[in-house]
Amino acid sequence: MTQLSPTQQAFRNAMASLSAAVNVLTTNGPGGRCGITATAVCSVTDTPPTVMVCINRNSAMNGVFKQNGRLCVNVLAGEHEEVARHFAGMTGIDMDERFKRHAWKEGREGVPILDDALASLQGRITDTQEVGTHSVLLVELDEICTRERCDSLVYFSRNFHRLQREHSAA
Repeated sequence: MTQLSPTQQAFRNAMASLSAAVNVLTTNGPGGRCGITATAVCSVTDTPPTVMVCINRNSAMNGVFKQNGRLCVNVLAGEHEEVARHFAGMTGIDMDERFKRHAWKEGREGVPILDDALASLQGRITDTQEVGTHSVLLVELDEICTRERCDSLVYFSRNFHRLQREHSAA
């Protein structure tokens, strides 16, 4: 493992202070089927609906996403911490088993969609930029589905946390 510079360590510590929604990015196509847990997902514009996702260039799955050209951002609900851990590679189970452990359905062109995700955002990769250690993918969305939930899963201070939405009294 490479020693981090003081600036790199300070950057990582600062980024751990940012709360981020937890997502599982999935793809399927000529390159194969895979998924990874990601917090580096950001809205870009609503005209046309576009998001940005970042994938580590050292990830074996980076090339699979690029080759397939389509992906789904599955926004995880509070009860999906196990899903996040599986797709982050924290549990040591292989890719096929990760998909078997939860309810998935097929989206456009066979891209896996988590059945009870808080939201699923399907689209095609329209642009890629290589920035340092990561590939930044711009994804133009063509299928958006949301589900009503009371909570979400966030990542903060290097841990998963369940964030509950407060209900207002009528």
